[in-house]
Amino acid sequence: ALSFPLLFHCLSSPAVLQYHQLRCPSRSLTSSGVPGKAGSNLLLYLIVGGAATGAGVYVYKTLQESKERYASRLARKTTRSQDESSASAPDTHPNVPSHVPFLLIGGGTAAFAAARSIRARDPGARVLIVSEDPALPYMRPPLSKELWFSDDPNVTETLRFKQWNGKERSIYFQPPSFYVPVQDLPSVENGGVAVLPGKKVVHMDVRGNTVKLSDGTQISYDKCLIATGGSPRNLPAIERAGKDVQKRLTLFRKIEDFRRLEKISREVKSITIIGGGFLGSELACALGRRARTRGLEVIQLFPENGNMGKVLPEYLSNWTTEKVRREGVNVLPNAVVKSVSVSGNRLVIKLKDGRKVETDHIVAAVGLEPNVELAKSAGLEVDSDFGGFRVNAELQARSNIWVAGDAACFYDIKLGRRRVEHHDHAVVSGRLAGENMTGAAKPYWHQSMFWSDLGPNVGYEAIGLVDSSLPTVGVFAKATAKDTPKSATEQSGTGIRSESETEAEASEVQISQSSSPVPHVPKQGEDYGKGVIFYLRDKVVVGIVLWNIFNRMPIARKIIKDGEEHEDLNEVAKLFNIHED
Repeated sequence: ALSFPLLFHCLSSPAVLQYHQLRCPSRSLTSSGVPGKAGSNLLLYLIVGGAATGAGVYVYKTLQESKERYASRLARKTTRSQDESSASAPDTHPNVPSHVPFLLIGGGTAAFAAARSIRARDPGARVLIVSEDPALPYMRPPLSKELWFSDDPNVTETLRFKQWNGKERSIYFQPPSFYVPVQDLPSVENGGVAVLPGKKVVHMDVRGNTVKLSDGTQISYDKCLIATGGSPRNLPAIERAGKDVQKRLTLFRKIEDFRRLEKISREVKSITIIGGGFLGSELACALGRRARTRGLEVIQLFPENGNMGKVLPEYLSNWTTEKVRREGVNVLPNAVVKSVSVSGNRLVIKLKDGRKVETDHIVAAVGLEPNVELAKSAGLEVDSDFGGFRVNAELQARSNIWVAGDAACFYDIKLGRRRVEHHDHAVVSGRLAGENMTGAAKPYWHQSMFWSDLGPNVGYEAIGLVDSSLPTVGVFAKATAKDTPKSATEQSGTGIRSESETEAEASEVQISQSSSPVPHVPKQGEDYGKGVIFYLRDKVVVGIVLWNIFNRMPIARKIIKDGEEHEDLNEVAKLFNIHED
């Protein structure tokens, strides 16, 4: 059978084109010739013209039918080919460059810090951030802090908030105009940073310096950063509970989780937060504010003796628990979840000691699991003790591959191997990885800090190993109106306090006897206004919590870096001026 392309070629030949150009005889033809034969000539022309028209219709009809049959066969063939090759053949996204000099996997704080660092050292660099999150890079701390205290009814849409110092800012690091369109990244003058949102890297070919996305798109790179962060853990008891319980569960981590929980808090009568750590306690205080104004019941339960029980010494943990209760939260310590079920329209949480808690919605804030799925295809080592990708002192996992943020298990030259899940560490490690991706070859020397606020009036900053299982020495004094997170942000000008703290370190720490008042540990019932808690290992300070003391982190960092034994920690505490009014 004659195929459609061949038929089209024949119809395009000069002979056929000339055939189509036959037209009705002109007047000069019909008026010429031998007299008496005009009628015969006319009849001849009419016969030829009719034959031409009929042939043209036949050819046109045949052409259309052949074209339709060809299109149908082509469609069937294409569909069959796609079905056969979809498992292996990459479907290259038309807007994604096939190669980028700098590829950053993950769209969080660490990736953004790395991008900014790369561009600072190489102003013409072309950086592509591939983010599973549909949003542009943003800071996470306000999701459990300031956003909840906003009076703006549209805060879930604007994602703008007032810091404790009253200044307004956006949760996003940069507006959309800061970024280069993905399709323009290879050609834009002076390079830039592009974000490919809503895409997940599912495979890494380390030898070939390529990655594959979930849609099959392949991208090659020169240098790659893994900053995949982590995913919220769930409780086994909830995982076993079934879909009806899962529908009423929030694992709090992203912007959409904040939006969903904020909406839920306006619709239900009771919310239970499981977890007594940083996130659980912050959310409890935030929702507790609504408990007073809207009649919302807020319950917080956890297995420890008190809030922040894994971090703070027992006496301070107990005080913190009472502080959270004063915020309108029903706190249930020593509570281990046995099972969760649905009864009528409510959730029933059964505890191992026999107690039952009825609620409408559950927020599980029980830790983070580092995202290390790429380890298998990339052949990267995952730390068996701390989790996360094991990296060297320069945050390098393999040649041309670095890791930063929550997913990095790094070696701390003072405190040993660690994995840290805080904003400041994401900033610092991301920045260092970016520098090393551009040839700096710098080791990780910095001691990152972290902070937690239980509202605008109580907060703390910490550095090093802060583990309540370690011996501690706490030195406290009476607080003043200046000793609050709100006052601290007024002085520093930023609500993300680590932005003003990350690089600072005291040049020298002199500890000497003085006549200054000696701070003391408050007695039972006294208020822990402000103070310093030292965490010791082999008589050496390895961690420090500054309780309602702000802008003193450079001193704490220096003390840990020196790694010396101190006979009298009361004298060390005086370095933080906690006895000043």
